[in-house]
Amino acid sequence: MEIVELAIEFEFNGQKNCIYPSLIVLNNELTLVDTGYVQFLPLIEEAIVEHGYDLASLKNIIITHYDDDHIGSLYDFKEKYPSIHLIASKKESSSISGAKKSERLTQAEAMLENMVGEEREFGEWFIGQLKSVKHVAIDETVQDGDVILNGGCRVIATPGHTAGHISLYFPSLQSVITGDAAVNEEHKLVIANPQFCLDIDAAKQSLQKVIDLQANTYYCYHGGKFVNSD
Repeated sequence: MEIVELAIEFEFNGQKNCIYPSLIVLNNELTLVDTGYVQFLPLIEEAIVEHGYDLASLKNIIITHYDDDHIGSLYDFKEKYPSIHLIASKKESSSISGAKKSERLTQAEAMLENMVGEEREFGEWFIGQLKSVKHVAIDETVQDGDVILNGGCRVIATPGHTAGHISLYFPSLQSVITGDAAVNEEHKLVIANPQFCLDIDAAKQSLQKVIDLQANTYYCYHGGKFVNSD
């Protein structure tokens, strides 16, 4: 088993940005963790091929949580690769499928009521982004402690950023894929966008939970790979 960091570079408001989806390689099968924004499918496909892997080997996609930068291209992947197996937490799956309104959209609409000027313009744009995400049914739901990928990966419930957020722990690799439970900021693991966490106390506990795993490597969606030097 191997984890490959995919660096997906893009521009936003004239500034260069980068997100880091993870690719899990196991027995010649590929599992992608999170799918970037809407229309990021070609960027992610290109990154996978650049690392020397065949897209025909892409078997699974795991979603850590419902945010537009994590599930934006999920529908496109399922459309292009219909046999792909989609995995998400039980709590998030109903939002991803469209059966339930997402927590993030509910939060954004509530915050908009108190916004004015440019801040309001951004809030309206963000709501539009969330509404542009197409819904897709999840094939397999997971929860805390579940073991997947032939026993090589343990699901860790890391709520706070969203209620159903999950991270992935790989004991044999001493590695964690954190989603937004932790980000690499100035070579430290910190909470992602604390101002947007749906439960900041839970987010703090989840950050400590992944740190307490004492992994050698943390694959952070924002900020990139963090190597533990302790």
